[in-house]
Amino acid sequence: MKYNPDRYHRQSIRLSRYDYSKSGAYFITICTYEREHIFGDIVDEIMVLNAFGDFARSHWQQLTQYHPNIIMDESIVMPNHLHGIIFLDELIENTKSISEIIRGFKTFSAKAINKERGLRGVPVWQRNYYDRIIRDELELARVRQYIINNPQNWDTDKNNQNQSSTHTDL
Repeated sequence: MKYNPDRYHRQSIRLSRYDYSKSGAYFITICTYEREHIFGDIVDEIMVLNAFGDFARSHWQQLTQYHPNIIMDESIVMPNHLHGIIFLDELIENTKSISEIIRGFKTFSAKAINKERGLRGVPVWQRNYYDRIIRDELELARVRQYIINNPQNWDTDKNNQNQSSTHTDL
């Protein structure tokens, strides 16, 4: 299907002219549809997953079974989003791009979550996702720490619609 700018008014948030099937480390954030809190709650600065959160975490962790060219690193499922680091190895045959990997994750996890919710065709994830190319070991260490500390920082997280103060990015 050819892109029709009169019908589709979305701009890509991907880095232009970057090959997302290229080896490297990628920091991924995927938010739920309308930032709905469906994966559990933060209790005493710890993320407590419900059944839907368990489905999201399980599907995320199982990506290596379907994509032998990736290595999963630090990740966390939060009440309304998921953060994860994926290492991609382009040297393995049949390499999929990050966008293809995320599209598959969102599709299959949404089907499992909606089956558990007793719903069909209801969006679980927002249409897009956020990525950041991790360029060096220092940035990798910062991103890992950000993911680990996410539950403790929930009160100031930009994804928390009930935040009590301003959010600072990495």
